[in-house]
Amino acid sequence: MPPEALGQNGPPVGAAPLGEEEAEDLIRGICFKTGPPRTVGVELEWLIHDREHPEAAVSHDRLRAAADAVRATSLDAALTFEPGGQLELSSQPAGSLMECVTTTAADLASVRGTVDRLGLALAGLGVDPWQHPRRVLREPRYDAMEAALDRSGPAGRAMMCTSASVQVCLDAGEEEPGPLGYARRWQLGHLLGAVLVAAFANSPFRQGRRTGWKSSRQALWADLDPARSLAPRTGPPPRDAWAGHVLDTPVMCVRGDGPWDVPDGLTFRDWIRGGGPRPPSRADLDYHQTTLFPPLRPRGHLELRMIDAQSGTDGWLVPLAVTTALFDDPEAAETVYRAVKPLAETAGRAAAPRNPLWTAAARDGLSDPELAAVAALCFATALEALPRMGADDHVIGTVAAFHDRYVARGRCPADDLPDPEQLPHGKGLVR
Repeated sequence: MPPEALGQNGPPVGAAPLGEEEAEDLIRGICFKTGPPRTVGVELEWLIHDREHPEAAVSHDRLRAAADAVRATSLDAALTFEPGGQLELSSQPAGSLMECVTTTAADLASVRGTVDRLGLALAGLGVDPWQHPRRVLREPRYDAMEAALDRSGPAGRAMMCTSASVQVCLDAGEEEPGPLGYARRWQLGHLLGAVLVAAFANSPFRQGRRTGWKSSRQALWADLDPARSLAPRTGPPPRDAWAGHVLDTPVMCVRGDGPWDVPDGLTFRDWIRGGGPRPPSRADLDYHQTTLFPPLRPRGHLELRMIDAQSGTDGWLVPLAVTTALFDDPEAAETVYRAVKPLAETAGRAAAPRNPLWTAAARDGLSDPELAAVAALCFATALEALPRMGADDHVIGTVAAFHDRYVARGRCPADDLPDPEQLPHGKGLVR
């Protein structure tokens, strides 16, 4: 919703109160917009480090100057900044994988050149290896988010200010059952997601020390909040499961002209039933859904949120290409669905990311034999599918090189990172 449609700090002035049945219908109607998969997008988050001394904190003034300089750059993607100063590029929906790769690569080249001239660099790591959480953005949304997440411990601030990811966005899928059906893709995402966590784990450090996790970022997300980072419960049809999850998750904030405070534990359903300071509107429901952070989020399309940021100029395109191939090529989707289906037994009944499968993926990466075997099959399947999807030699070669360096050897990017304290000026972690 554009800002001009809002009151000063909340829903449209005079907006009608929202009923419970109406809210459920709205959620069901917009969460999965079905049709043949056609478009793909990617959201890339980057830590910003000093180019020569990446272990040193970048001052607020330098971050502000970098933000101003990048905003003045002509980009196809949408540009935003996260609470700790991380830069995020969100591509426009592209009609093909190669269109998405080409436009995003051009945007990144422009952004990298801009920050390089300021003595800064984009760092592709899931968690900042050195810095303590330090919030740069002071906005009501982030004030409210920090207060809400602080109730569950320090993971929220660390997630907000020191983490970065690659998020792949794909169409929800077809209404009908089959390899491209939305219900199948929804189930696939919650199993394949753990494999993607393990294969692309790239955050073994926090505050200069090893954490014991290959993906410390995923460990932070799992520890974030009692409900906000969880997937919906399994069993009900996807639309019903998501609608129930949205309404039964606590509200992060109630927007208004004063502090965006909310009673602790107030769910959106409770709010509709009269538990909040004012009746909620549809704008409040839309906003509430942006404060839910499950590993797979339905926003009409599917947003896969579980992949650590990747190092190097082209590291980001590997998870984009592999994930798109495994979801959108019908033959690959059928093959990988059969491969990941047995992982449901390891996952058990607990919701992702707080089940044994996702925990093993974040802690062990591809040193877990079960995940390593499935990842090897997934990469082989993706490499077969990418030519059918029109991927060029560079994309295929980059995916193949990642497979040979990591997946074929039961390794992930975290396994190649040296300890921060062993590096002069920390340069070996930013590549």
